[in-house]
This record gives sequence, C-alpha cells and structure tokens, in this order.
Amino acid sequence: MSKYMQLKVSINPYYQKGFARAYPGISRRFSYLDEAWVEGNPSLFEIIGRLDKLLYKLEGDPPFRELLLKYRSALHKLYEDTEKEIGDWRLANADKLLYKMEDIFDEIEDELGKI
Repeated sequence: MSKYMQLKVSINPYYQKGFARAYPGISRRFSYLDEAWVEGNPSLFEIIGRLDKLLYKLEGDPPFRELLLKYRSALHKLYEDTEKEIGDWRLANADKLLYKMEDIFDEIEDELGKI
C-alpha cells in the first residue's frame, strides 16, 4: 500500500427508480424507523451491515422482524463473504454474492406481500 494513497472499492446502490420502487414493502417498513435513510436509497449491502440495529428497532413490527430474522444468518454470511472477496480483489466473485443478496431481498419482498 502506498504511503499516502490507498485503493478503495465501494458498493454503491443502483436502483433505476429508487429503493422504494424496487422494494416497496421493505422500504415502507424501514421508513417508519428512518425515513431520510430510506429516501437516500441505501444499498442492500448497507442494509445488511445495519441489520442487527434495525432488528432491535423493529420490535414494534413483529411480523417484519420475524421475517428478517429468518434470513439473518444467510444475509450475514453473504455480507462477510462479500467483504472477504473484495479484500482479496476477487471482484467477480463479490458481484455474484451481491446477486444472491438481491435474490434474498426479492424473497423477503414477496413474503411481505403475504403478511
């Protein structure tokens, strides 16, 4: 690593029409906790990074909390694996893990519609 510079890889959200359009049920539930954060279009990676704090705050919404708890372990594993792949500069592998995160959030969104 350079003495005065460093390389940086970041995961940025890219929702064509915003987070609320991509995941309306999830965004609506999270908006009750922090509307400005949701309007800022957090990445799914960022959401997973804050998941434990969010779960704590979601005690007033037991169905949503239980749904997220169902996927918590899988999401945390994907988060950790993604960080490792980025750290090892295996960005193609990290990208594949991001797709898996999206798949889980799609499932959560679908299941929210049934609650």
